[in-house]
Amino acid sequence: MTLGAIGTGHYLVLAAILFGIGLVGILTRRNLITVLMSIELLLNSVNLNLVAFAHERGDLTGQVFAVFTIAVAAGEAAVGLGILLALFRMHQTTELDRARELEG
Repeated sequence: MTLGAIGTGHYLVLAAILFGIGLVGILTRRNLITVLMSIELLLNSVNLNLVAFAHERGDLTGQVFAVFTIAVAAGEAAVGLGILLALFRMHQTTELDRARELEG
């Protein structure tokens, strides 16, 4: 039994699955750590799409955008973890429902 070559469609399906998992994680979870991980899944699914389409076209534009997105994701993670630490220091919890109390 031989398997066919992995094509762009396979990568797009994988990216759609990752995007769906990340979206469900954002919409259903109340823990800030889980929400941050779900956002990272969304960004990685976008990166997978960018690289797959760039490979299909044969240019490097998708890889350049993917590297830029990784840099933005690193900044987003740093800010998110800073907010998480502030929330934990104030309320001893990482639940998003308590995040509204950070205002003021």
